[in-house]
Order: sequence, then C-alpha cells, then structure tokens
Amino acid sequence: MTPTRSLLHRRLRALASDDDGMSTVEYAVGTVAAAAFAALLYTIVSGGDVLAALTGIVQRALSTTL
Repeated sequence: MTPTRSLLHRRLRALASDDDGMSTVEYAVGTVAAAAFAALLYTIVSGGDVLAALTGIVQRALSTTL
C-alpha cells in the first residue's frame, strides 16, 4: 500500500469507529421528529371534522345513564 492510501485507510477506519456526538445528533433528530409529529397531530385534531367527532363522543359519553 502506498503511504497516501495507507493514511486514507487509517483515517476512514477511525471515522467509522469514532462516534463522538452521535447521541446528541440522535436526540436532536428525535426531538425534531417528535415536534413535527405533534404539530401534525395538532393540525389534524383541531380540524373541524375531527373536533366535531370528538365533541360528539364526549357528549354521548357524558349523557349516558346507568
């Protein structure tokens, strides 16, 4: 192996095994995904049809007699 190729091989091996900061990146991606899901869920639930359906379910549950 040539010195340049050997150096490149060592650096690539170090990059592949070095995971400093991976936890932080994973938490950041997970947080962004959770926030996007919450925003989507809020948009869906606050829509007129879903809100009317949920209100109807709650009203039926509260008006039943045992």
